[in-house]
Amino acid sequence: MLMRTDPFRELDRLAQHLVGTGTGTWSRLSPMPMDAYREGDTYVVAFDIPGVTADAIDIDVERNMLTVKAERRPTAKADDVQMELSERPLGVFSRQLVLADTLDTEHIQADYDAGVLTVRIPIAERAKPRKITIGVGSGRKEISG
Repeated sequence: MLMRTDPFRELDRLAQHLVGTGTGTWSRLSPMPMDAYREGDTYVVAFDIPGVTADAIDIDVERNMLTVKAERRPTAKADDVQMELSERPLGVFSRQLVLADTLDTEHIQADYDAGVLTVRIPIAERAKPRKITIGVGSGRKEISG
């Protein structure tokens, strides 16, 4: 149901992770991990974005492009707090998916719980299997000309 737009994106992400530049910053977008699967007549995509509030998540659909953006903001700290270690990336995270024409983008639903954004996209009626009836002719017709 999904079509990848860049076949080398995962390879780039892996290389950035190994080099240590794959984490998000305030000036650079980072992908968010996801799972995608079909559940009955619904296509489900689950994004891991822990530490993000629901109001910092933006979901858009334009034609068949689904865009999810989330921003993890720094937590407010008191003046006497000195950071010893900071490994959790901050900033804007974004993921774009090209959706197949067989999905109904007019009826997308999204829920956010425990750091997981779950987007449910129903499969369009025109894409569901259906039975075709076979008509039986009422006899032969002769065409004269």
